[in-house]
Amino acid sequence: MLEGIIRESTEKPYTKALKKDGYLIANVYGAGFENLNVAFKKNEFIKYARRKETLAFDIKCGDKKAKVIIQEYQKHPVTSDLTHVDLRAVEADKVGKFLVPVRAEGTPVGLKNKGVLVYMHRRIPVKCKPADLPNEFVVNVDNLDTGDSIIARNIETPANVTVTLNPSVAVVGVIKAK
Repeated sequence: MLEGIIRESTEKPYTKALKKDGYLIANVYGAGFENLNVAFKKNEFIKYARRKETLAFDIKCGDKKAKVIIQEYQKHPVTSDLTHVDLRAVEADKVGKFLVPVRAEGTPVGLKNKGVLVYMHRRIPVKCKPADLPNEFVVNVDNLDTGDSIIARNIETPANVTVTLNPSVAVVGVIKAK
């Protein structure tokens, strides 16, 4: 469980002081959930986020606990340091909309034919309960030649998970390099 602190103030001087002390500023929100302004130690948050086993994970801030997903994050434009994170609280028994990452596996045949592997969608929108939420969609791209693509309806999804993306939209493809 990731532990953080509840921010006492959202004013700029207080936020700057927290950032200077190595904290990552975050907001926790969700339907039926009281919004929280929190802060996590930046290095602890990054380590925890990288080694988490599911998209949804538990946090504790003060005396409040919640199961959350990373909804959005902001990076510094020059240094690429993480500057802010939005966490969405999820309820275990309610169906919600989530974005699930796509990972290509294998080496496409088209790369040898002067092609380039392109992600049209790095994350796919789905509807499901948090318990059914997959960690990622793995797509095998070994058979893709130049001009070929994998469309949304060809991606295998677990039961109780509905892809809300248009079924005829390409997700991963190989295009000819210029």
